[in-house]
Amino acid sequence: MDNVFTQSRRRDLILAIFLAALAAVVPIFVKDVNVQNIMVLTLMWAALSQSWNILGGYCGQISLGHALYFGLGAYTTTLLLTKFGVLPWFGMIAGGLISSVIALGLGYPTFRLRGHYFVIATIVIAEIGLLLFHNWDYAGAALGIDVPVRGDSWARFQFTRSKLPYYYFALVFCCVAWFVTWKLENSKWGFWWRAVKDNPDAAESLGVVVFNSKMGAAAISAFLTAIGGALYAQYVSYIDPDSVMTFQFSLLMALPAVLGGIGTLWGPILGAVILIPLTELTRNYLGGSGRGVDLILYGAVIVLISLARPEGLIGLFSRKPASKGVPQ
Repeated sequence: MDNVFTQSRRRDLILAIFLAALAAVVPIFVKDVNVQNIMVLTLMWAALSQSWNILGGYCGQISLGHALYFGLGAYTTTLLLTKFGVLPWFGMIAGGLISSVIALGLGYPTFRLRGHYFVIATIVIAEIGLLLFHNWDYAGAALGIDVPVRGDSWARFQFTRSKLPYYYFALVFCCVAWFVTWKLENSKWGFWWRAVKDNPDAAESLGVVVFNSKMGAAAISAFLTAIGGALYAQYVSYIDPDSVMTFQFSLLMALPAVLGGIGTLWGPILGAVILIPLTELTRNYLGGSGRGVDLILYGAVIVLISLARPEGLIGLFSRKPASKGVPQ
């Protein structure tokens, strides 16, 4: 049984290396800027969904407030750059650490809540963060902050002539998020998280430190989410509270994982590959109608997928049906 499990993990790693290598050569054949933009966003949201999946999928703590960490990563990197001249590479790490500390601070009271109470608490906390940044003059308040553009530079992580550098960084970010999940999945923490998700009381009776396991998942998830926020801020070169901290960002992190397969290694990737291009294409070609046709089509696809595969699209590749509430 152990050999079969080890072989499965090895196959996952080999498949990930193959897909990463394939993704690395795709831009050679894709010259359209709009398509490149969709590819950057797909990789970025795949990584963000993978990050969300650590807490919401494996640990079972459904958070709809991850936009707070996304925004903290974006604002920390941008403020350090504009106010103190700190390079974005260091700002990303600082944003990740700050988000982890705040996640631990918020987790101390909220992880004592269960079910829908916890979900509501995460939404409320994220909305409070949004309001605070709307009124924080030092961070530009509602007007936001422009990232100063001073030409192409790897040191400053700015590229005006091509989207490809952003694409490759998004690819690296996606690979790192996947690899971290892959390593954690078979670790003590991974087993603890799945036990907590299935039955916290039973897990605690077997020696699992439930509260600590939740806090660990929150810290890791928040750190990776903040890195994504920093990447997004550099990519768009302008941020304000409504562009990085609204509820839609929290939802967009959760949806790929939920539709692809929550609590699975490949679910967030599969969900993002389908949902993000669909979102961008429907917005580009149907969003200008003024009738919300793009949103209707997008919503219809989500409903159909949810009805056809409640366990997620990853179930299409499973050899046996997914058991309810048990990660596959």
